[in-house]
Formats: sequence, C-alpha cells, structure tokens
Amino acid sequence: MKRVLMKRVLAVFGLVFLGMFVLGTGVAHGQVPGSIVVWGENGHDQCGVPGANADFVAVSGGRYHSLGLRSDGTILAWLFNWDGQCEVPGTNGDFTAVAAGFIHSLGLKSDGTIVAWGDNAQGQCDVPGTNGDFTAVAGGMHHSLGLKSDGTIVAWGWNTQGQCDVPDPNADFIAVAGGKLHSLGLKLGGTIVAWGYVGHGQCDVPEPNTGFIAVAAGENHSLGLKSDGTILAWGNNLDNQCDVPDPNTGFSAVAGGGSHSLGLKSDGTIVVWGRNDEYQCDVPAPNEDFIAVGGGSFHSLGVKGPDTPVETAFYATLVPEDNTVLLRWVLPGCPGVGLRIYRSLSADGPYSCLTPNPLDPVLGSYVDETAWPGGTFWYELRALLASEEEVLATDIHPSVVVPGTLVFGIRYVMPNPATARTTIGYTLPNGWRSARLSVHDVTGRLVQQLDPATGAQGFVAVDWDGRASSGEQVASGVYFVRLEVDGAMATQRMVLLR
Repeated sequence: MKRVLMKRVLAVFGLVFLGMFVLGTGVAHGQVPGSIVVWGENGHDQCGVPGANADFVAVSGGRYHSLGLRSDGTILAWLFNWDGQCEVPGTNGDFTAVAAGFIHSLGLKSDGTIVAWGDNAQGQCDVPGTNGDFTAVAGGMHHSLGLKSDGTIVAWGWNTQGQCDVPDPNADFIAVAGGKLHSLGLKLGGTIVAWGYVGHGQCDVPEPNTGFIAVAAGENHSLGLKSDGTILAWGNNLDNQCDVPDPNTGFSAVAGGGSHSLGLKSDGTIVVWGRNDEYQCDVPAPNEDFIAVGGGSFHSLGVKGPDTPVETAFYATLVPEDNTVLLRWVLPGCPGVGLRIYRSLSADGPYSCLTPNPLDPVLGSYVDETAWPGGTFWYELRALLASEEEVLATDIHPSVVVPGTLVFGIRYVMPNPATARTTIGYTLPNGWRSARLSVHDVTGRLVQQLDPATGAQGFVAVDWDGRASSGEQVASGVYFVRLEVDGAMATQRMVLLR
C-alpha cells in the first residue's frame, strides 16, 4: 500500500505541460526528480538519453532532438545538432523550464530571462525587448513565446500566419503553447485564446471554452486539460490525434507531438494516441510511475519518478505561471477523519487556517491562490479527529518564497461569468493609506461598495452576492470591479448571468 501511495503522489507532480511545439513550462525546483524514458522514431538517437539518466524533472522534444531539465537547473540536450540546438549557450545552470521548437531550443532562467539557441533563420532565438520578467516559455515550429509575470505574452520569429500577433487584450494569461503555425494562451479565468493559422480548425476552441487548467499544441492541433481531469483536442484529426481514448478522465498533464497527443494520468500512467508509424504511441512497459510527459515530432518522452516507498510526504512547490503554491501530501496512517491546511509568515507561527472544510487526510492536493509576491510562506498539516480536535499530521513544514514585489491589483474574479455570488481576490501593499473596492455598471454608476478591512495587507478575498447597495439583486450584464489604492486604480471586467 505504501508503494502505491508513493506512485500516486509522484504522478501528480506531472503538472509540467511540455511537448514538441508546446509550452515548455515546468516547475523545476522542489519536484521529485526521476529518469527519462523515450520512445518512437530514433533515426538520430533522440530516444537514447546520454550520460547519467537521473534527476530530471521536465522534458521536451523537437524534430530530431530532445531536452531534459534536471533538478539542479541544468539542461541536457541531445542528438541531432545540425543547427546547434543541442549546444546550451553560456552557463548551463539556474534554468527552471525548458521547451523545444522544431530545430531550436529554449530555457527559462530563475531570474526571468529566456535563453534560446539553435536555428535562428526566422529570428526565433532573438528575444525581443527587455529580456526579463518571464515566467513561462514555449517553442513553436519557427517561432517562440514567453509569458510575462504581468500576464502578457511576447511572441517572436516566423510570423507568416500571424502566430506571433497576440490578440487583444493581451492580459491575464497564465500559460502559453506554440504549434507549427499557431499559438495558444490560457487565461486566468480558464479560457483558451488561439491565434495564427486556422486552416485545420486548430484555433477554434470547442465550447464551452471554460474550466481549462493547461494547454498544449501539436503541429496542427491543439489540446486543453480541464479541471475535471478530462482532455479536449481540436484541429487536424487525420491521424485521430484529437480522439482522446476512453476513459477520458483522471488526467493531470497534457502534451502535443507532431501528429500525436499525450496525457499523463494521476495514477502515473501515460496515454498516447494519434499517428503511430514510429511507435510513438506505444509507451514502453511498465507504464507506471511517470511524473512528466512531452512530445516530439515522431517521438515521445516521459519522466519516471523513483519507485521508493515513503511513510509521509508533504511538498510545497511554487507554480511560476501564476505565483500560486501547489501543495501535495501522502499520509498513510493519518489518524484523522479530515485534514486542514494552515499557513504562516514565519516558521514559528502563528498559523492561520486556509481550509475550514476538511480535505482528504491520506492523499491529496491543494492550490494556495492567496500567496502574494514578495512573501515567504510556511505550511502545516493538521488532522481533524472524530472528536473535532486537531493534531499535527506531520512534522514537515515546507516553505515557499514567492518572487516579486507586492503591488496592489485585482488577482481574480471567480467565477466569471457568475450567476449569483462571486469572489474578488486582490492584493494590497504594505503601508497603504487609503483603499476602496467597488463594483460599477457599464455607465460607471456605483453599484456596491466593498471596502477592505482596516490594516489589511497582502492577499484579500471578498465575496459579492450580486446585490446593489440598496439590497436588491442587480440585473444580468457587464460590471466592473474597481480597486483604488492611494490614488492608483485597477479594474477588471465581470459578467453576471441571472
């Protein structure tokens, strides 16, 4: 039983959505490292991992080359090197994410800069503007994409079909992916935006376009992972790369190859479908213990975690795409009937409860969306006993540093659209003097005043029940949430559907 639990907890770390033309974004530090398994076309030895095959946390595949990111921040690139796509420039270290284009490669550094190398005939290795403040990176066929910490996407390189022209509004993105001639971005609210070549329908996101948590791209098809663990695929389906095999459930990561698709299940298995002429869909046995997945043109990649049982595990990992904190735990023999998560700004406490409703006490996960830039956060697990008393579930107290500087701003409005009640998450800087949170209609008329509590700072969440100051329910329509702090203002659009 211990071994099974460990396999499951390792599998859920596969939230690195990588692939051939895919979003090469991944959480490098804090993950459980493993070894790489590669299968499919091997004409240039892209399936043979050179050197010590250990300590990898992410993978990505190009046309004839492969990339692996190690837990120490170094990148291993191997085989077909005609254009130097396997020669990592400068100091090979301090990388946090990796992505492969067709014949070029990209890596994201912990300082927010992007390094690109290999074929540069279309300028796909020339990062435009200020090279900094990036949180994610992706490689297309001959173009590249980077996601900035302010939620904007920068794209450069080959632009014959507008694949580098990010549609307005270029804001609120949390993930990015690149295909042959198209690009995709995932918005904070769970919608996908696609642009570029539309000849195969790869930019026509199926309805309902909501509830997505990850995005990936193949050559001429696109994929999205839903929060319920299902995958949607659309675009070119000549090789059935858009037909997700049954049962379409339990997925935790998604990737796109040339004309094949890959999904990582929460049980550590990989499912591959689509073109299989080079056996890129035949996952080598034993198909288990995988923690990450990626796709090349005609080959596939996975990272296997160590098959070592543990008694107790509690991980806290920064997700750089949106500066949230991913918590995972396995607690065999936990004495409680439920579990609560507590957080502190100091290792010594005090700790505040994040989850008043108890969670799974044995194996589970939680995303802390309320951590703010510039803060260091410690976490604690407490078991809720049948007597309603609480005891420490483990002595492990992981901590995470969220980079950046805390500034005021609206973090999210969820759900959006809303049918009644919605939650507004926003941040307040230290030492603010005056703050005002309000809801307005499209004419600018004040609908409801939601002032923050005196002395509040960091992340604050406020519920709005869809009522005006008079107490009456407001009508369906478009509204604007406005946050004013010391003379500066931020707004976010929301829709109310009755």
